[in-house]
Amino acid sequence: MGLAKLWKYSGGLFSNLAAAVHHQHKQHFVFSCFQSPSYGASPSPPQSRRPISWTCICGFMLFALGLISLFTGHVASDVEWYSQRIVKRNWFYKLDGSHRLSIDIWKSRYSSFYYGCSERGPHFTERGPHFSSAVRERFSNGYLLIATSGGLNQQRTGITDAVVVARILNATLVVPELDHHSFWKDESDFSNIFDVGWFISYLAKDVTIVKRVPEKVMMSMEKPPYTMRVPRKSEPEYYLEQVLPILLRRKVLQLTKFDYRLASDLDEELQKLRCRVNYHALRFTKPIRNLGQKLVFRMRRMEERFIAVHLRFEPDMLAFSGCYYGGGDKERYELGEIRKRWATLPELSPDEERARGKCPLTPHEVGLMLRALGFNNDTYLYVASGEIYGGEKTLQPLRELFPNFYTKEMLAGEELQPFLPYSSRLAAIDYIVCDESDVFATNNNGNMAKILAGRRRYMGHKRTIRPNAKRLSALFMARDKMDWATFSRKVKSCQRGFLGEPEENKPGRGDFHEFPSTCICKRPFNLSNFTSKENKYQISRRNPTVSESRYTYLSNSSNLEQKSSQKFNEESLRDRHGSLIDEIDPDNPLSD
Repeated sequence: MGLAKLWKYSGGLFSNLAAAVHHQHKQHFVFSCFQSPSYGASPSPPQSRRPISWTCICGFMLFALGLISLFTGHVASDVEWYSQRIVKRNWFYKLDGSHRLSIDIWKSRYSSFYYGCSERGPHFTERGPHFSSAVRERFSNGYLLIATSGGLNQQRTGITDAVVVARILNATLVVPELDHHSFWKDESDFSNIFDVGWFISYLAKDVTIVKRVPEKVMMSMEKPPYTMRVPRKSEPEYYLEQVLPILLRRKVLQLTKFDYRLASDLDEELQKLRCRVNYHALRFTKPIRNLGQKLVFRMRRMEERFIAVHLRFEPDMLAFSGCYYGGGDKERYELGEIRKRWATLPELSPDEERARGKCPLTPHEVGLMLRALGFNNDTYLYVASGEIYGGEKTLQPLRELFPNFYTKEMLAGEELQPFLPYSSRLAAIDYIVCDESDVFATNNNGNMAKILAGRRRYMGHKRTIRPNAKRLSALFMARDKMDWATFSRKVKSCQRGFLGEPEENKPGRGDFHEFPSTCICKRPFNLSNFTSKENKYQISRRNPTVSESRYTYLSNSSNLEQKSSQKFNEESLRDRHGSLIDEIDPDNPLSD
């Protein structure tokens, strides 16, 4: 029974009930609760009549509605319809009176009302020494050395937090050392991946950064730099109480395995500093930027808009997850051998992990999700990935769902040759293309997925799809029991809240690198402007042209560089080589 019929029927029932009660009042009849008189007792004297309370009437009405809903199955049959009308909506859903706006899978219609805002506040220099301009090198509390850990994007979080920690400690930061001992064995240094000069000059107002500790300081030290590892997600108070005294005493301090060693929830200005580091100061080197931009240009030359998918279905990821994908004893043995590299990993139940949504989707399942959301098979797909477990056999179902399937190897050809020995540089190229794509779909909640999701929110809430793996896993297991239309409808229902809409970015939700809510501002709303933009959006749904997309990587590049050049007077940087960090703890967690 449809909702309209149900409402009509129940309304009629309730109307008749109310009319009956009213009639009874007019005839002076009442509903009453009796106590049976004891046997043989004399009849009780007449009692005054009491009108029935509205509480009883409402209770009976709700009971009747519950029975009707139970027998019609209405509540269970159309949960998506029901939830869209009952759930409280954000301001932009209320403005034009719409109740069931369809979601454009390519772009959020509300993204234009938000923008990244990480500038230093006007009160920044008026709140004491903690928020004053960067302390000069000779007046700082000492030199802070950082040894990052993991893959490119995990190290990126470490570098970002290192700048904030240097700010908290009033220390001079030495350009961080990258991890050469992790799973990927990449020998790249900071200067091979990131533009060191830009990094130092852009942050000059926030933190003093040098390439290495001066020779005279090293010569004056009686002992080598003190080395320590801080607990994960430490609060600023920990650094001030436990780390600062050591820095003041030893003058040079090294923090090892520096990844996620700073709390996610910080003071507003420190959060904005995080954003300035991550989204502006950490710029890739020119060779990496150029090749990444070329790949974006080549994708747009074939089609104006495309999806980038980060599959993350490599053997190390599957081994680390503890999941099983139907490969029999061969898969169990191969992944089990890889899993032995992490001695501290507990034994896991593959079925329980899948039920909890902890298992990466297969490439086939990723393709099914995208098709169910509404992407046609003529959509162009850029696949960012390393070695896929199972090779071409595993990728074949995804290729069949999306024949326009491309990778950096296919697009770059011989131009990729100089980067092949370095996994971090290859990951940086994928990062650029994924960032510039119209839609970015992740396959797990790893570091690259979090970092890019946060950046895309900061850069205008570009469509970012993260699978709701916990609900999708059960759906994929039952997909043979339903037709395609039902499957598609259920996938769309599962993915509500996982499509990168502005309403998903709530303060305090998740990790700050994924949800940088402090650094996202809302533009003043004007209904006429919204209507005009909505009409234009519905008519054209225009995407960047090939000429517009050429060399457009880094929304903060050209104009930002000019503005920053005016803000910061770049000092001549002495090109020194060498490292003070000779020993790094090799026990690195799996990351990307």
